[in-house]
Amino acid sequence: MAARFEDGKDEGALRTIGEVSAALNIRPHVLRYWEEQFPMLQPLKRSGNRRYYRTADVALVEAIDRLVNVEGYTIKGARQAIEDGRSDVAGGTESAPQTDTAEVAPEQGRDAKNATIASDLLSELTDIRDSLAKALNA
Repeated sequence: MAARFEDGKDEGALRTIGEVSAALNIRPHVLRYWEEQFPMLQPLKRSGNRRYYRTADVALVEAIDRLVNVEGYTIKGARQAIEDGRSDVAGGTESAPQTDTAEVAPEQGRDAKNATIASDLLSELTDIRDSLAKALNA
């Protein structure tokens, strides 16, 4: 999803929070909140605390929006995915997949981890049940 700015500015031009908000359909207060929650999102601030988003900032906002609103990540999870480079945008730059496993959807990774946890939990519960059954029969 590439932001579409129809304002006649150069593609690499700085964008105001209003322009980014309109192009990505994200409310300005959400963008300001994300600036607090994602330390890597740091638009330029000029006089009067006016925010100017660079191309890399806009790409990062797009990645955050995709992770949180499309893929279902929590804010903390999205921040971690970006910091770990599991998103297509890390720190405002494109990151190439490192191995074939980088193409695995986050849901599949979570499903495998959840299956392992569930299996371990089932094993522990079975052991507890067996211990209780022995104690009751003794």
